[in-house]
Amino acid sequence: MRASTEIVVGRQGELRMIYDESLDLQQLGHVHIERGSHVEPTKNGQWTADLSPVGGPVLGPFAIRSDAIEAEIEWLHCHWLLHPQNSHSNHRNLQ
Repeated sequence: MRASTEIVVGRQGELRMIYDESLDLQQLGHVHIERGSHVEPTKNGQWTADLSPVGGPVLGPFAIRSDAIEAEIEWLHCHWLLHPQNSHSNHRNLQ
C-alpha cells in the first residue's frame, strides 16, 4: 500500500489522484470522482482487479482481496496517474 498520496496537476489546472481518504477533497473545490476499476471475487473465491473503466487489463486472480487492491493501485499509479494519455477516461478527476 502507498504511504503517500500523489496529486498530478494537468495543463488546464485539473488535479488527478488515486482516491483515498487521507485528504478532505472538498477543501480543494469541486470534486468529480469516477470509478477506475472493480475489485471483485471470482466464482472460486479468489479476487480480480478489472481496470477496464480506464482501458486497462483484468489483474489476477489473487488469493486475498488486499493483494488485488494493492495490484490495482500500483497499476493505476503506473499506467493511469503518471501516464493519463494511455487511459480511456479520467478515473478520478478533481476540477
